[in-house]
Amino acid sequence: MSSLPSTHASEGNEWESALASAGCLDLFRQHHAEATAESVTRFLAFSEHNPSSIRQCLETARFNARAVRTALTVEMWETINGAWLEIQDSKPHALPFIDIPRFLDWVKEVSLRFDGSGYRTMLRNDAFYFSRLGIYLERADATARILDVKFHFLLPATSPVGGGVDYAQWSAILRAVSAAASYHWVYRESLKPWLIADLLILKEEMPRSLAACYANIITNLDHLAAAGGRQGAAQRRAHALYRKLRSENIAQIFQSGLHEFINGFIADNDGVNAAVVEQYLS
Repeated sequence: MSSLPSTHASEGNEWESALASAGCLDLFRQHHAEATAESVTRFLAFSEHNPSSIRQCLETARFNARAVRTALTVEMWETINGAWLEIQDSKPHALPFIDIPRFLDWVKEVSLRFDGSGYRTMLRNDAFYFSRLGIYLERADATARILDVKFHFLLPATSPVGGGVDYAQWSAILRAVSAAASYHWVYRESLKPWLIADLLILKEEMPRSLAACYANIITNLDHLAAAGGRQGAAQRRAHALYRKLRSENIAQIFQSGLHEFINGFIADNDGVNAAVVEQYLS
């Protein structure tokens, strides 16, 4: 999006939209005066000041994996430990900016290997269900934030909805969640904001959608409830949010305000996460 001609660019900074979707715009501003391609990329990828940077996430994941080493399969441990050793041996601050895409491809490959090995090799017990819960709670939050950034942050008042800038931004959003092919398969139409929102919020066939995430959250929470012999606040809150998603239609969401709906969802999703922590980990 930042490669669009400056006469068509939004009044905000497209690189700030990446920070907003990651929930760390305020933290970035504490350490940097301006959001540029290099400063934002290195903050999101390598910064020790950003707890959700790729490097810090790998460090935290490896620390947690070592703490529960016996609950992981060999394939999972080797993937996460190997990734950590590789990023330790590298010098990320010396990495040429032109090599960042190659680094990001490596990160996606590591993530897919870890997720795939967990899904294919882990014993179906509490450890597996908690690991899947984490995936879907985080995925739901990320999808909601990416969608909200587009509606609330990017398109300037001087650019028309449905215009060239709007179309390019929606294309970028679909690519960011690997949903471009899925969109055309489901709707067989040109890009329309309400259909993209419908795909990413309500379509359970789409793995990144909020509804699909909550279908999986319900499944894993119900497995935990069955293993423990009882349900609690986590199950009740998750079921209530899932019912709400299933009762909505995209016209109603747009009429009441998409930004308001997404903000409400993010708060409710945080509530489910807090209930899981309270119920099982406190």
